[in-house]
Amino acid sequence: MRYAIALAAVAIAFAARFVVASVLKDQAPYLFFLPAVLLAAGAGGFGPGVLATSLSVPLVFFFIANYRAVGWTEVANGAVFVLIGVGTAWIGERLRQARILALTREAHLQSIIDIVPEATIVINGHGIIQSFSATAERMFGYTAAEMIGNNVTLLMPSPFREEHDGYIKRYRDTGEQRIIGIGRVAAARRKNGSTFPIELAVGEIWSASQRFFTGFIRDLTERQETEARLQELQSELAHVSRLTEMGGMASAIAHELNQPLAAIANYLKGSRRLLDDSTGERLAMLRDAMDSAADQALRAGQIIRRMRDFVGRRESERQVEHIAKLVEEASALALVGTKDKGLRVTFDFDPRADLVLADKVQVQQVLVNLIRNAIEAMEESSERTLTVRSKPADDMMIVVQVDDTGSGISEEMAARLFQPFATTKPRGMGVGLSISRTIVEAHGGQIEAKPRPGGGTTFRFTLPAVTKEEATDAH
Repeated sequence: MRYAIALAAVAIAFAARFVVASVLKDQAPYLFFLPAVLLAAGAGGFGPGVLATSLSVPLVFFFIANYRAVGWTEVANGAVFVLIGVGTAWIGERLRQARILALTREAHLQSIIDIVPEATIVINGHGIIQSFSATAERMFGYTAAEMIGNNVTLLMPSPFREEHDGYIKRYRDTGEQRIIGIGRVAAARRKNGSTFPIELAVGEIWSASQRFFTGFIRDLTERQETEARLQELQSELAHVSRLTEMGGMASAIAHELNQPLAAIANYLKGSRRLLDDSTGERLAMLRDAMDSAADQALRAGQIIRRMRDFVGRRESERQVEHIAKLVEEASALALVGTKDKGLRVTFDFDPRADLVLADKVQVQQVLVNLIRNAIEAMEESSERTLTVRSKPADDMMIVVQVDDTGSGISEEMAARLFQPFATTKPRGMGVGLSISRTIVEAHGGQIEAKPRPGGGTTFRFTLPAVTKEEATDAH
């Protein structure tokens, strides 16, 4: 094909020169052949350029110039033409090799872009798409032919579509980077009009004094669905854990409820007898008995309410809470059935560590789990002291600490204490501490366990603190 172009160019040049031969006669015999050599060399490189030069010289010599009257001038003109032709052919070959190299590099780069998992889009400084990868075609539903030459805002939902050109103009004017070089989560729009979450990273390049932006886009739809499902499963597991915790406390709760209910029954029976023989003094006793019965009924109701709140299925909701109230309510539930175990419980709340941002039920689940574990760890101990305290920590955090005087934990168990299904209890599931860690870390805190000086174990976890000013603003 390259040599055919050279032959065609020379033939056209010869025909054109032959037509005007009567006008130009012997003047400028190579004038029409120079463009032919340039075309052949530019399109085909060295070989076609030399071929065009080699054909042009005899055509001029035998058919255009008077070869019988050839002198040194004609020879010099021919030699200059040959030099120009060979030089043009050499330059044309260099240009052809440069084109081939550029096309090879472009094809290599395009092949890399087409196989990377992220969609790749290149736009110029005005937001016009210059390149649209195969992954981008699959992700957005457009073909490269449909997108190249269009504004990238076609791939954006409102309000990003209306604001994008302003972002680019502001960057050109001020150089302020809001997206360039900074990955972020955004939203994109498919050809069918549906929107989906993406992770976007943008880089800037300069080529021939022109600015281009390359965007790498990852579809986050599957990841977010997986994360949502995982969060749902974690919430479900936490709910099952709370039910299991209540199941383990069933006998103690039944005993705890039996006391106020039995007291109510006794007070009501006594009231009935007092009614049979009512005098002024007995009426006063009757009122006291009825008040006591009401108090016991409220006590039983409080136990049931705490159980209902603790085991109920609900959406996570973080609010400003008083840490002392959280601990006291969780302790009231966790300490059910421990009156006869010789347990001494103390609370130590630092007034500087008062308010936290937390999900009340989730944090109380952590506290109930830690307190119940501490109680069980002290069953064989002669000294049974449980201490729950709070204190401020660095970085606007509050530490909640649960100390016991139990048997402690082994080094082997300490290394995997917060892993799922790690337990020392014969009938334990081993998920309580694992769920506790998940809850604490979801709040931005940390949980740890370490031996307590003098025996026993210390569990401590952190929660984000809230200042009184922030609490006032929140309400």
